[in-house]
Amino acid sequence: MNKAIYLDYAATTPVDPVVAEKMMACLTLGGNFANAASRSHMYGWQAEAAIEDARQQVADLLRVDLREIVWTSGATESNNLAIKGVMQANQARGRHMITSSIEHKSVLDCCEQLAEQGFEITYLSPNKDGLISSSQVKDAMRDDTVLVSLMHVNNEIGSITDIAAIGEITREKNVLFHVDAAQSAGKLNIDCKAMKVDLMSVSAHKMYGPKGAGCLYVSRQPKVNIVAQIHGGGHERGMRSGTLATHQIVGMGEAAHIALNGMEQEGLRIAELRDALWAGIADLSGVRRNGCVSDVSAGHLNICFDGVDGETLLMSMRQLAISSGSACNSASMKPSYVLTAIGLNDAQADSSVRITIGRFTRREDIEKAVEHIRDVYSRLQAAD
Repeated sequence: MNKAIYLDYAATTPVDPVVAEKMMACLTLGGNFANAASRSHMYGWQAEAAIEDARQQVADLLRVDLREIVWTSGATESNNLAIKGVMQANQARGRHMITSSIEHKSVLDCCEQLAEQGFEITYLSPNKDGLISSSQVKDAMRDDTVLVSLMHVNNEIGSITDIAAIGEITREKNVLFHVDAAQSAGKLNIDCKAMKVDLMSVSAHKMYGPKGAGCLYVSRQPKVNIVAQIHGGGHERGMRSGTLATHQIVGMGEAAHIALNGMEQEGLRIAELRDALWAGIADLSGVRRNGCVSDVSAGHLNICFDGVDGETLLMSMRQLAISSGSACNSASMKPSYVLTAIGLNDAQADSSVRITIGRFTRREDIEKAVEHIRDVYSRLQAAD
């Protein structure tokens, strides 16, 4: 049985073979398997050294000090630690934060919980391209605003937020700035210091590393106070307790290293493939592209197929592994809140699919995808 062509890289990426090899060397007795907190013998020292090497690799990707990297299980945990941790640590200063209505569920659900605890949340609305402007952030600022939390790249439509412009405003107003970079780390050039970002969430499995690994950048200058959300042995300078998973962390470090060295060339190649896919189907009647065309991630293509139910479309396109939106919302029967927020009605949102391209997508994959989409969509239209 032939496997479907994988075009769902925004949901997760396959682990790069080089990363997998590095990880496997940290699993068995003959490898670097030990607990990095075991500081009384060589095995523990070696594990700690490997983890610190990986910390440096991730720090290099974000252009920060390695002491500012806190290991987590992924971007969801990092978002929880950043948002809850900062708001709880700074209650005396204020109880207001700013985010947007199209953030990842791990951000929106944190905000919901904070609201139940008496914090006040302002939700900014995107324009039709899915963009949040720096002027919107500035206008929403209050004297008691503690935190702004916005994603760098939207997971459904790929719109890119102007992080640097917003960072200028937050730093000027002495407001902390958290960025969810799950979809951008390893794909876009990031310099947390230059962008004036105070906290940044990163996920390994979105950049060809393992699932279950991530980190939170926490600025030391200016210093960010944060309340731990997981308590135990006081690991990660008291911000995140728990035995460190050496193999996963080493894998994330190697993934960051590979991404940093090949980012520009890979981005251009992926964007070229995405544009070729869109060019191959753009002439179909009732087909249009959702979101921004210019300020968009190289691999994202969100398309509305008017008049055809998205789930029916997905089930019919058996040769392609694509999605109707965020994998975190796949159990919900509601239309995408991201697409409705940028102006699509429920029917249009339900008729939309997300196609995302990545490192292992080939030109022939795109050619086959174009042929398959044209064939399936034409048949579904004829059936109506």
